[in-house]
Amino acid sequence: MSNIVIIGGTSGLGKEVARFYAERGDEVVLTGRDADRAAAVAKEVGAARGLGLDLAQPAGITDALADLGRVDGLVLTAVARDNNSIHTYDMEAALHLLTLKFVGYSQTVHALRDRLHEDSALVVFGGQAKERPYPGALTVATMNAGVTGLVRALATELAPIRVNGLHPGIVGDSPYWEDKPLDTVVERTPTGRTATMADVVDAVDFLLRNRSVNGIDLAVDAGWLLR
Repeated sequence: MSNIVIIGGTSGLGKEVARFYAERGDEVVLTGRDADRAAAVAKEVGAARGLGLDLAQPAGITDALADLGRVDGLVLTAVARDNNSIHTYDMEAALHLLTLKFVGYSQTVHALRDRLHEDSALVVFGGQAKERPYPGALTVATMNAGVTGLVRALATELAPIRVNGLHPGIVGDSPYWEDKPLDTVVERTPTGRTATMADVVDAVDFLLRNRSVNGIDLAVDAGWLLR
């Protein structure tokens, strides 16, 4: 049994990752901005605990994680949806997202560094907007591209602990995308389908358990960038 911590595990992909490890019998702790919601989701998916933690308020992260024990796997998946263009730039929204993703992620790893061990592994979520930006993705594309640098820096500083980046494309059955028209996306994908949540969960598990994979960016997009 492994001890898995999911940062941002109350909805979407993070919730599915938490459910996978809880159903496998691992000791799972998930976090969300609201402590009551985190506790309710933990109960729903069978996780051991749900903790309130707001990555956009990084000063509180260390205290929120203070009583956690050994961490075998750490998955950093929390994100905030953002639509920001250089033409109508929202500086406050940009600062919120970048604080959440970079300062919040980094402070989380800092807070848990003494609970990690040489066989621990980290997965940091980015996204394929870094490779194919769309209108309104100014902050998201920049942030996801920055995950590459964050992963490599963490893999260097935390060695021999492994750190990898995971970059999903459009995940067609996720809560965000499932009701949106995706025909044009499917037409541009060689496999004729989008990525699924199960695909992303499987990729997380691969990155956590494969001891020879370190410092990489793994795209899970069904070959979307090939066309």
